[in-house]
Amino acid sequence: MSGALGERVERLTLEAADFAGVYPGDVRVARAPYRICPLGAHVDHQLGRVTGMALDRCLLLAFAPTDDGTVRLRSHDFDGLVGFPVSDARSVPQDRWPRYAAGAVLALRDAGLPVRCGLAGIVEGDLPIGGLSSSAAVSVAYLLALEAANDLAVSPSQNIRLEQYVENVHIGLNNGILDQSVILLSQREHLLFLDCLDESWGLIEAPGAMPAFGIVVAYSGLSASLTATGYNQRVAECRAAAEELLRLAGLAVPGDPRLRHVPPEVYEAHAGELPEPLAKRARHFFTENARVLAGREAWAAGDLAGFGKLITQSGQSSIDQYECGCPELVTLYETLRDAEGVYGARFSGGGFRGSCIGLVAPGSEESIAEAVNKVFPEKHPHVADTYELHFCGSADGAEVL
Repeated sequence: MSGALGERVERLTLEAADFAGVYPGDVRVARAPYRICPLGAHVDHQLGRVTGMALDRCLLLAFAPTDDGTVRLRSHDFDGLVGFPVSDARSVPQDRWPRYAAGAVLALRDAGLPVRCGLAGIVEGDLPIGGLSSSAAVSVAYLLALEAANDLAVSPSQNIRLEQYVENVHIGLNNGILDQSVILLSQREHLLFLDCLDESWGLIEAPGAMPAFGIVVAYSGLSASLTATGYNQRVAECRAAAEELLRLAGLAVPGDPRLRHVPPEVYEAHAGELPEPLAKRARHFFTENARVLAGREAWAAGDLAGFGKLITQSGQSSIDQYECGCPELVTLYETLRDAEGVYGARFSGGGFRGSCIGLVAPGSEESIAEAVNKVFPEKHPHVADTYELHFCGSADGAEVL
């Protein structure tokens, strides 16, 4: 455990012990890392192929079980103390930050897992909320804490499904399994490759010949719940494109069509017949899947420059074909793309607000920060006091310490 992480764990343990009225030895800490997706932008909800990596920045939940079946929480990132009985988790308002804790309770109970004990805890993140899957991280932390409090043995694959329930069913975000898979399955200095169709996955170690790398997170100063952006609209457009392509080819249309259900040869034959914006959504999907496969080979060969070039191409496709982003994110993307020492850059997360990420060469942090600080605040003065730059490394997946 790194010094900074150890200090956070010790501080939150003491705080949670006081909050819960227990001895510090009775407190446990769930660590859920933030994540990046170097390649595989906006395709997981269409059952595409993706890559991922956990960051050495994380959300921590220090907690102790409660025998009375209540959940009591305090956050360092949001205002107010909250509490609710696990038997009445559905009563938690959807516009309050504890909705993810309530969703975790409901996911476990609806899966037939007994949740009798609640928890009293303190939750704290260490990066801005936006583009790094903080919602998935906090959901995973609540799931792991509730499972520990109730002595439940749950596999990572089951937790992936439980977290998807929290966001799809309880929150109403139509995302796939990328975020929680990366948060739960990652290993330091490895690239996670995940096929969202059959849910097969593997970890590819960075070869010894690969140059050292770091990760830059450039936060735009803008955050928004993805349900309040065009995220769900883009998902619907992708599904409409899948349905139309299958119809044009005379193939059966499943009840919930996704672009992965469309054979590549069908896309090639009928892409020109799709109306806009469906043609752009499909073009992004099929080119991004090709980039993921090429990126997997580049990473395995230690070709970090080639891998980074694919990341930047992914970023441009997100702007041109998937049509997400905002002026602030585009500025960050273009600045990182052109900065010396950046292997590749793109939007992170849903891509409408939040952050850009990049793989960078160690020692280039100062010049990258200088490039961003020179351009961004002058071009976007309304967020000049809220944007942030963070330089990170990779990390292992979520756990209860």
